[in-house]
Amino acid sequence: MFDLPTLYDKALRSEFLTIEEGMFLFEHAPLAELMAVADTLRRQKVPHGKVTWQIDRNVNTTNVCIANCKFCNFYRIPGHAEAYITDMDTYRKKIAETIQWGGDQLLLQGGHHPELGLKYYVDTFRDIKAEFPDIRLHALGPPEVAHITKLEKSTHAEVLKALQDAGMDSLPGAGAEILVDRVRRLISKGKCGAQEWLDVMHEAHKLNMATSGTMMFGHVETLRERFEHLEKLREVQSRKPEGSYGFTAFIPWTFQDVDTLLTRIRGVHNLTTSEEYVRMIAISRIFLPNITNIQASWLTVGKAVAQMSLHAGANDFGSIMLEENVVSAAGAPHRFTYKSIQEAIAEAGFEPQLRNQLYQWRELPAVIEEQVITY
Repeated sequence: MFDLPTLYDKALRSEFLTIEEGMFLFEHAPLAELMAVADTLRRQKVPHGKVTWQIDRNVNTTNVCIANCKFCNFYRIPGHAEAYITDMDTYRKKIAETIQWGGDQLLLQGGHHPELGLKYYVDTFRDIKAEFPDIRLHALGPPEVAHITKLEKSTHAEVLKALQDAGMDSLPGAGAEILVDRVRRLISKGKCGAQEWLDVMHEAHKLNMATSGTMMFGHVETLRERFEHLEKLREVQSRKPEGSYGFTAFIPWTFQDVDTLLTRIRGVHNLTTSEEYVRMIAISRIFLPNITNIQASWLTVGKAVAQMSLHAGANDFGSIMLEENVVSAAGAPHRFTYKSIQEAIAEAGFEPQLRNQLYQWRELPAVIEEQVITY
């Protein structure tokens, strides 16, 4: 049996808690106390006290995918009538709109397309950067990098270096779900295993490519498996080269279950309560002392819960996401504009601060058009 005050003190010293200690805190600490510890750590790690946010656009390179994830309603199999590969004219139009709306970044993700190898992505990134050199490309994810590596019979390091040289600025934490292979076999069998996901991230850190860590929870995983996931991220972060960006942020979000195969066939529903989500935010801050930024996922939990998370260790509100198709396809209904996200942060008692992917502050453009959300 553990002693709560002792664990609080250990957390406040930014020491690594064991999985057992973390689980004890999650299950037994009063929510107010857990939030207070996490909030104190937030003040230590992010002393400016502002809540950061971003303007970017999630554009999908393709919806063709052979990974067959059971929580994804977005993908289409090869040859499907609705299958597409985004062309340069579409990128050109969407990037121009993104800049009009104050954005500085594209989050470029797609699927495991069996015919799109390294050359396609290198050419695409180079073409985009040639026309829009200031737009940042936060692109792909470890499973896509692993997929390209297999197609090319290459190595993660070689593929990442080629993508970086072509203009890829940073690597999202996509496809992490839960980094335990028992879970991955049940929900995303066609993706790389947990260790390969971690290996890709470590290679990215060796190239000083900024990355983000993520977790999708509230489906078939156990509480221990959530903590195994956190421990693995923490270990990879501890191995990053000195001076490397590593994981700039950690973003946990809840499984969205509308019309997914996991729900329709396996009967798996997202039963995560608001309190449980806030506990996970607080635990993320406590259990990951070597990751500076913790992001609240307003897209999946909504404004009020995300605001509460800012008092439980989170210091970032993510992006307004001028376009987002994947999580929304599974039922995430929430939306923000550049005005309403700042209002939400201020309502929670914090000063909003626009940032870029490296958590460097940006000035809000003097002229910014209000986007019309149509997705």
